[in-house]
Amino acid sequence: MKVMLRAHMDTAASNEGITTGALPEAMKRLLDKVKPEAAYFGLHEGVRSCWIVFDLQDSSQVPSLTWDLLQQFNAEVEVGPVMNAEELAKGLAAIKSS
Repeated sequence: MKVMLRAHMDTAASNEGITTGALPEAMKRLLDKVKPEAAYFGLHEGVRSCWIVFDLQDSSQVPSLTWDLLQQFNAEVEVGPVMNAEELAKGLAAIKSS
C-alpha cells in the first residue's frame, strides 16, 4: 500500500542531530529502507519536517521505520495511505459503478 510518512522534528533534538551527524545518517537509513517514490524536506509550522511517499509492504514495519525519528528527534510522526491521480480516478470510478 502506498503511504505517506510525515514527520515534524523537535528543533533542539534535530539541531543536535545535525551537529553530531545523526540526523543525516537516520534519514539515509530510512530512505535506503523504504526506497521512496518521493521524499521532500522543509519547514512546517516552524519545525524541520519531511514527507516521504513509499510502498509499505506490511504495517508491522511502521515501528522500526519510525523508531529513529521518534526516539532521537522527538518527532511527531503520521503514516497514512495516499494515492496518485490515476489511483484516485480508479477509486472514484468504482464508487460511480456501484
